[in-house]
Amino acid sequence: MTFAFDEVLVVGVSSRALFDLEHEDSIYQQQDVEAYRRYQFAQEDKILGKGTAFHLVEALLSLNALSEERLVEVVVMSKNSPDTGLRVLKSIQHYQLDITRSAFTGGESLAPFLQAYSVDLLLTRHPDDAQVAIDTQDCAAALIYDPPESFQPDRDQIRIAFDADAVLFSDDSEYIYKTEGLERFQQNESDNEDVVLPDGPFAKLVRVLSRLNQKLGADRSPLRLSIVTARNGPAHLRVIKTLRQWGVNVDQAFFLGGLSKEPVLSALRPHIFFDDQPAHLLSASKRVPSSQVPYRSNSRIQSLSQTALIEAQDESDS
Repeated sequence: MTFAFDEVLVVGVSSRALFDLEHEDSIYQQQDVEAYRRYQFAQEDKILGKGTAFHLVEALLSLNALSEERLVEVVVMSKNSPDTGLRVLKSIQHYQLDITRSAFTGGESLAPFLQAYSVDLLLTRHPDDAQVAIDTQDCAAALIYDPPESFQPDRDQIRIAFDADAVLFSDDSEYIYKTEGLERFQQNESDNEDVVLPDGPFAKLVRVLSRLNQKLGADRSPLRLSIVTARNGPAHLRVIKTLRQWGVNVDQAFFLGGLSKEPVLSALRPHIFFDDQPAHLLSASKRVPSSQVPYRSNSRIQSLSQTALIEAQDESDS
């Protein structure tokens, strides 16, 4: 029997993103594969704790109960071998997660298998896999941070929050800000207010999520999409007009003008927050599940020296 995922949101989640496997990973890193194998066999019947992506995965799968057709599929993608991955499968059963597909690659990269499973979003703890996925431009990908302590997800709504530049949109405007400062960035966005921003690595994903909302209907869908960005007026107008041209409806937008994102995210309590800058994520990840979107390897931002970034930042702050 052959299935197609053309109209389905497909999330690929690594076992370390879904479950707390940090102690197990330290055994692998500090000892060897055989020590890791022995430990997993010995702990095979011990259920794993919840990882950073657990609440998001659980919430997205709940959307299937609101429709006669499948809306969301989740694929567990792990570098474990099948036998060491048995503990992961048992934990999936324990938590009654509606996940039936998995890929255990025996230590090989997950990236080549993303297209085979039609993955729209990869959540992983492995930087190399996230980078390759972003570079191929086949799917969105993010590097999951450690889970926040005492986070309690909203049970009535599914909240997903995005940064704007270099996440939803390309990093072209971000590059101007980093190299020429805030004033030049604001002028560029004002001059190009009616010019649609180019797609960023999560543009396709936000369109898929918006289509899910349309399928479910605004009055029934618990899915809430939010933008949390350092942009402010007048640069915020281009964001709103671009989303309108994309046919994407977001429920909330927070234009912070350089203020810390942490207080807004603490109030919003998203199931996941996507941003490109570690400086924002280090504080946000203490409050809400957070993940870093890598720049593409051919991005001009990758080639910038730290000196250039510091000089541009000093200019914008003066």
